[in-house]
Amino acid sequence: MTPEMALDLFAEALFLIVTMVIVIVVPSLMVGLLVSTFQAATQINEQTLSFLPRLIVTLLTIMWAGPWILGQLMDHFNNIFANIPLFLG
Repeated sequence: MTPEMALDLFAEALFLIVTMVIVIVVPSLMVGLLVSTFQAATQINEQTLSFLPRLIVTLLTIMWAGPWILGQLMDHFNNIFANIPLFLG
């Protein structure tokens, strides 16, 4: 395996991880922003009001995007396993 091949594999894996994290975290951040704006406008300082909606949205996002995430991971690992002879030389 050449250093270029290793770097390509690392870049693909890193891009896949960042994509999966963005898909899961961005909806939670959006809901957190909306709840924080609501709390600032109404001056409600309740911590659970901020936590519970983000938790629910994160779980719903994982349920919705889970098959796609699993498919992406499977494609990546199938690609790695299929190219093992190429990596070995």
